[in-house]
Amino acid sequence: MKIIRSGSLPSVKGPENWFTGTVRIDAPFQAEDPAKVGGATVTFEPGARTAWHTHPLGQTLIVTQGRGWLQEWGKAPEVLNQGDIAWIPPEVKHWHGACAETAMTHIAIAEAENGSPVTWLEHVTEEQYKGC
Repeated sequence: MKIIRSGSLPSVKGPENWFTGTVRIDAPFQAEDPAKVGGATVTFEPGARTAWHTHPLGQTLIVTQGRGWLQEWGKAPEVLNQGDIAWIPPEVKHWHGACAETAMTHIAIAEAENGSPVTWLEHVTEEQYKGC
């Protein structure tokens, strides 16, 4: 067994090539082989968001605080509220992040395939992101 103690790992700033705005990543975890699951707690300040991306085996988001958005390519954005759980199927192009006026924190969980849980794509434009 392995326990990652709360506060035992430093917070990390979300990389600019993957995120727009101020994003903090806490308590990242990665299971050991043969398991493939990993994830982190991610906090998006108001207006912050991911770039478009896909996951080879899908992704689960559990919103723990605030209000945000989730959008699948070619579809209307969906509002995410505290307590909501979202499942994004494998290879679905999407983004997620905070509303324009409200921060959002979620736990993101995804499995890796061939060593990678995500493929990062282009940034979400200001026109695509319309706040909440």
